[in-house]
Amino acid sequence: MSNGEVTRWEYLTAPVLIHNTQAILNNFGRDGWELVSVTTGANPEQLVAWFKRPVRG
Repeated sequence: MSNGEVTRWEYLTAPVLIHNTQAILNNFGRDGWELVSVTTGANPEQLVAWFKRPVRG
C-alpha cells in the first residue's frame, strides 16, 4: 500500500456451530478470511461470524 493504492475488501457472514468452532474458523482462515467479529444470531445459541479479506486481482 505504499504506492497510494487503497485496499479493497470483501466480506462474508457465516453461521458458526458452537461445538465445532475451531475447525470452522480454521477452514475460513485457510481460505484467506480474517475473523472480524462474532455476534449472536436469531437466538443466543446461534453465532454468526463476520469475516473480511482483501479483494484479489
